[in-house]
Formats: sequence, structure tokens, C-alpha cells
Amino acid sequence: MDARFTAEQEEIRRTVRELLLKRCGPEEVRAAVGTGEGYDGALWAALSDQLGLPGLALPEAYGGVGCSVTELALAVEELGRTLAPSPLLSTSVLVAPLILSLGTEHQRATLLPRLASGRLTAALAVPGTALTAALALTGGNRGEWAGGGRAGGVQARRVGDGWRLYGEVGQVLDGHSAGMLVVAAHAGGFARSRTLLFLVRRETAGSGLVRARQTSVDETRPVARLELRDVEGELLGADDDVDVLSALAEVGDAAAAVLAAEAVGAADRVLERTVAYVGQREQFGRPIGSFQAVKHRLADVYVRVRAARSAAYYAAWSAATAGPGGQGERVGGLALAQALEALRVAAGEGIQLHGGIGFTWEHEAQLYFKRAASDELLFGPVHRLRARAADAAGVFTVDGRDERREVRG
Repeated sequence: MDARFTAEQEEIRRTVRELLLKRCGPEEVRAAVGTGEGYDGALWAALSDQLGLPGLALPEAYGGVGCSVTELALAVEELGRTLAPSPLLSTSVLVAPLILSLGTEHQRATLLPRLASGRLTAALAVPGTALTAALALTGGNRGEWAGGGRAGGVQARRVGDGWRLYGEVGQVLDGHSAGMLVVAAHAGGFARSRTLLFLVRRETAGSGLVRARQTSVDETRPVARLELRDVEGELLGADDDVDVLSALAEVGDAAAAVLAAEAVGAADRVLERTVAYVGQREQFGRPIGSFQAVKHRLADVYVRVRAARSAAYYAAWSAATAGPGGQGERVGGLALAQALEALRVAAGEGIQLHGGIGFTWEHEAQLYFKRAASDELLFGPVHRLRARAADAAGVFTVDGRDERREVRG
């Protein structure tokens, strides 16, 4: 297998980096997160119109570029370097693949070209704090995360030829500004309990949809709380027998690979800034970067970042080359665990080696530390991501027995 990137892939990386260097410095990021949308609309228009990022991994038949998850991961890695706030993750990584996988031909033809152009943004709304469970990143997604017949979450009720949604959802990425929501809701009661996905459009939601942006650890990753009070929902798919859970798991693996690449980009940027700083800061008449202890610490970070980058690229390639129905090797969660750990260590070392200034509001090092903490809260702690990968690989299973349980017993 030739693991080198093609000229086209390198060009995608280069053009995204050049645009972000011109238009997304630390001050621009701070200004963007303070807007009502939580991102710079002009930068989003440039990423959409000039580079076509929202449609990068969508088929040309639906207005996309026709590339794969690999190219999308390379582009998002550059966004991670600058922590550029944008609706790309929620729109193109989480929602668009679900519509492509489950939607009717009419839904695909109507929605995907608008998503690919960036004119329409979207968000995936999963009840409670269960996004990582729904995407099957920290365990199987056939549990009760969407209600399971119990009170809470979001309930869907058929009314005539349509559906009405009731309930509330917290921690929805870009939920306050998205033009369309894909809401996971419980339907069927106890008799036919199941999870379905529904499209909620801004123009038809009416006053029954209440959205409020929430305070979050990472301001560059805005989240919202939604209340649905008798809101009209359109079933995603031709009927209510679609395999929603398998589609969510497939999207979750690809999303984890993209998130891993984003975290690697952030970690690499922190490392670059830290290396530059220790070459300038002096103690005892010499740069602190010349001290052996500092060199060892940064060398450890470098190895972590390089290993995480390799894992992220492999996970993206694996997701892009998966067979029909996503039956290939799913390693996105494991790559995400390694990347998040690398980012956490890189950000922590960066803050310490910058001294007291590292965690001040004026310095950007604290933003990367918050991104590491926020991603673990949203997409699963590192140890749970790894435990899920171990279970899927049968690491602790011998002759059908889980050896961990026997040891605990």
C-alpha cells in the first residue's frame, strides 16, 4: 500500500492552511466566538465558496466534490491548528453522511446540494449527553440513550401523515444557529420501541422550537439547549424501519477519524508554539529550550503527536475504504483516543513551559487546553474510547468469556 498523499490531497491541505493563515489568527478566533452564530460568517463563506469544504466528501451527483473522508480529515486538521470555529463538523461530518445514508432520493436531492454549498448548516440533536453513545464510540448504541420507552429525551408521535416531536436536548453542537436539525427521537412506546431520526427545518418549526446557546468549556465549540414543544418533524428515510443505529455507528467511526485529525492539528500547533517560546525565554542566562529536561519533555510530546497523526490518517483511510454498509475495520475511536491524549499532553506541557502567561486569557495556549477537555466531555473519555476498541477487538475475551469480569469476581 502506498501511504503517501496524492498531489491533490497535498493541495487541499495547502490551500486550507493558506486561507486560515490570512483570515483566522487568534484575534479573529476570539472575535468569531463572540458573534451570535459563534463563527465568522465571512470565513465560512470563503471555506464554502472558494474551497468547497462542506461538500468535500459528498458525491458530485449531489453538488459535492466527490472526495472521501481522508481529504476531509486533512482539511479539518488544518482547522484544528487554528481552532477555527465553523459549522463544518456538525454539518458535513455528522449530518450530511446520515442524510446520504438514510434519506430518500427526494431528501438527498433537496438537502445535500444546499449542505454542500454551505448555504444550509445543520446539527445533530441527541438527547441528554448521549452523543458518544449514539455514535457507538464508547459502547454499543442499542441501549436507552434515546428514551427507550421511559420519560425524558425526545418523544415522537405520529399525527395523521406526519410526526410531532416533544422533549428537550442539551449539548447540541451548533444547535443555536443551524438552519436544520436532525433530531434523534424515541417512537413506538413499549409496543414497538425504536429510535428514529427526524428533520426539523427552521422555516417549519414555528414557535414550538426554543434554542438557547449554552456556556461551554470551549467557546470555539459552541453548544445549545433545545426545547421541542409539538414541533413538526419529517422522518429521515422512506419508512420507520430504517436501520438508524447502524448508520449512526458508521457515521461515528468516520467522525472519530476526522476529530482525531483535528486534535492532531491542534496538538501540532501547540508544540510548534512551545518550541518557539522555549527558544526565546531565558533563565540563568540561557534559553530554557537548551536544558535537557525541557528537551526530553518536548521530545515526548513530539513522539505522541507523530504517533497520533499516523493513527488518525490510518483511521480516515480505513473509513474511506470501508465496504458497503461500513463493514471495514473501524478504528476511528481508537485513533481519537490517541489524538485526544496527545492534545491534552501537548497543551498541558505548553502551558507549563510558557510559565504563568500560558493560562491567561490573553494567551492562546489555554484555548487548546480547553479544546482537549471539551472534546473528551463531548466524545468520550480516552479510557472509555480505548475500552470500546478493546471490546470490539475481543482483547479480553477468551473462549467467549470476558476475563476482566472473572478477575473482578
